[in-house]
Amino acid sequence: MNTNTTIRSALFEANNLDNVVTILLATHNGEKYLAEQLESIIQQSYKHWKIVASDDGSTDNTLSILRDYQNKLGETRFVIKHGPCQGFCANFMALARDPSLDSAYFAFCDQDDRWHSNHLQRALSWLTDNQGTTASLYCGRTRLVNKNGHYQGESTLRLRTPSFRNALIQSLAGGNTMVFNTEARNLLIATGDLPVVSHDWWIYMLVSGANGQIKYHRIPSIDYRQHGKNIVGSNVRFRDQFSRLMRMSEGQLKEWNNTNLESLSQCMNLLTNEHRQTLDAFVAARKKTFFSRCVGVFKSGVHRQSISGDLGLIAATILGKI
Repeated sequence: MNTNTTIRSALFEANNLDNVVTILLATHNGEKYLAEQLESIIQQSYKHWKIVASDDGSTDNTLSILRDYQNKLGETRFVIKHGPCQGFCANFMALARDPSLDSAYFAFCDQDDRWHSNHLQRALSWLTDNQGTTASLYCGRTRLVNKNGHYQGESTLRLRTPSFRNALIQSLAGGNTMVFNTEARNLLIATGDLPVVSHDWWIYMLVSGANGQIKYHRIPSIDYRQHGKNIVGSNVRFRDQFSRLMRMSEGQLKEWNNTNLESLSQCMNLLTNEHRQTLDAFVAARKKTFFSRCVGVFKSGVHRQSISGDLGLIAATILGKI
């Protein structure tokens, strides 16, 4: 370990570990943009962080880049693990559920984004102000950039209050914006290896279902790179929205709901009584015939974050694709 690494590790150890954020970085063949993302983490105004990177079998120079930064920051502050090699969601969930990771706060991190210098500071400001025994989740909008980092717009603004009734049918924000406390992380641990559609949607369902606190920030603090190989797109462009509606009409939403609802049914003890009733009502409505299904879905209160989204939900309900 060189002198600079020793100094950095000593400074990190001297920090107040009660406020450390463990950054959960999932990687797979991310050599092109990874170093830029890691530099943006190093430039954070909030300094109490460490990185745990889980590499999902990269065949490019990703591991070499991770090791270079581990040498710079020290093995205490930069940990490298081997992922399950079952896709991005499984990689993030394995990180979040890893019992060896002990931290007050956690942050999901994609390999190809760029964090603004205030990303962690703003999240931790809200999380520490709302500190307690309640599961708390911070998330927000993203600034969209192209492969060269040039501005392209912002992700769709969510105007409605985060809620379990919304979470049952729609994810609120990208996992790359999410920072959460150990109580929220404990909900993920409690669900074990249940199959889920995506890590960000799942934590939104669990925290809202447990009556946790959720903050959605309207001002982006992350550059979300759109480079043609994104696993999940932004859904801002018309063609992206049209593609989403087509997938909904073809039954993809129904498949996603089948997966999420079956998993939720296995961890009902994590939900409040009110939200268990909502879940039961929605599950029952999906199984009914046309008229009863429409009435049941309406009464369950599930909704999306926009009028156009609600119209799509109505169409999916009518077609039996919910």
